[in-house]
Amino acid sequence: MKHTPTISAEFEDYLKQNDMTLSQFAEYSGVHQRTLSNWISQHRPVSVQQLDRITAAMDLPEGYFYDLYIENYIIDLSPNFRRIEPLLYRCAELDKLDAIRRMVGHIMDNPLYASRLFDVAEALFEQGRHAAALPLYENVAEVEKYQHSERLATCQYRIFTIQVGDDQSRNLKAATLFEPFVERLDEIDQLDALKDLANVYRSLRLWDRLDVIARKMRDKAEIQYTLEHQQKKRKPAEIEKRLSRPLFVYITYSDLLCASVYEAKGDYEQALEYTYAYANLDWVKETDEDTLHWIKQFQDWALCNTYVNKLLFGDISVLSDYVEYIAVSKADKEMVTKLLNVMFAANRYQLNVNHVLKRFETLIDFFVKQGQSSSDMYTKQVIPEQFARLGYELAYYYLYQGKYNDGFKYLMYAMLRSHIINNETYFINCMGLFLHFREYAVPETKAGFLNLIEKVWLENVEKNGTADHRS
Repeated sequence: MKHTPTISAEFEDYLKQNDMTLSQFAEYSGVHQRTLSNWISQHRPVSVQQLDRITAAMDLPEGYFYDLYIENYIIDLSPNFRRIEPLLYRCAELDKLDAIRRMVGHIMDNPLYASRLFDVAEALFEQGRHAAALPLYENVAEVEKYQHSERLATCQYRIFTIQVGDDQSRNLKAATLFEPFVERLDEIDQLDALKDLANVYRSLRLWDRLDVIARKMRDKAEIQYTLEHQQKKRKPAEIEKRLSRPLFVYITYSDLLCASVYEAKGDYEQALEYTYAYANLDWVKETDEDTLHWIKQFQDWALCNTYVNKLLFGDISVLSDYVEYIAVSKADKEMVTKLLNVMFAANRYQLNVNHVLKRFETLIDFFVKQGQSSSDMYTKQVIPEQFARLGYELAYYYLYQGKYNDGFKYLMYAMLRSHIINNETYFINCMGLFLHFREYAVPETKAGFLNLIEKVWLENVEKNGTADHRS
């Protein structure tokens, strides 16, 4: 039988090696002598806070004894949540995720702990410690998987939010698994859940699924908005504090999403109808500062997208006005979208936009070198996908203009971005564009592209466990 070492035994060895008495260590560490004595002689567990003081007094790294503590006092003894809960928080602070998984896996045989673990997970999520919260949500969801509960739905929502990242293939899987749980959420929480799902489907260019989600969000938001202004007992603040946006935004954002669906399908007239709908917000009753901010934001988006839909429909006369609109816009997360629209039109109608690219040269270079930070689901999903597309459209434009150095530079950028977000379609498009113009590539450029393609291939072999059949 394997002998498990104990923390108290290591502590006693420390006292002997340093010729210290229990009284001396108690004074030095701030842990009461009787507590230390009971720990050693009667094997009474010390608290996590006391263990941290003992660890610091022994001049050891934070959390040094946590694995042994889990072994000695959680796995070997009956689970005691008063010991487990503070240790979960400390392990989260120190990013000891394996320790969290061990504890949670051990105690989840008892379904009574699900509620308390859920509360800890929610607290960690609120603190931004998402990686630490994830195994808690996953275990609670596993325990309650056969229950039609709101808590299960909340767990699935949190798991979806945490798992969405750069990998679009993984994002699709996360969205598909979460979508059936939306209806189990509280009616108010459903609005943010639908908004987040919509942004993932938009980044994946799954227009039919986006259309369904957007319309569902609009229906639910309209009901809540009507109820808010009909029921005097239900104060607006009770809803607003639970949402990431003012309530009316979910109605107008659904119109914007529907407009993007029709734009993607080439129905620019219908896209304009939806654009005009979210431009007219006279029906909004609130007048607070946050509401006014969002009204101004939607009116700005409407102006921009009116130009865009006319431009993509072939009305080239609006290009100069659109460029001036971009020039006076503040450089925000939407700037990449605005420049991308210019390149769509340029490549579709063979327009010369060299003067536009020169004008925004510094901004484009900044995008290529720095990208943009991610915070909400929109900037995490939609914007990175548009960076990849902007790189491809720039490459397409320059290569067909015979400006091969610039073309291959942006093509390499587009391939890298497509690989980062695991968008196979764009990566293949980039490869096709490279092959079409490969005779114009200098040896160094060819070597760079081939090295990237080989790197992606090797990563896929390793990721998928593909056998290496070499003779």
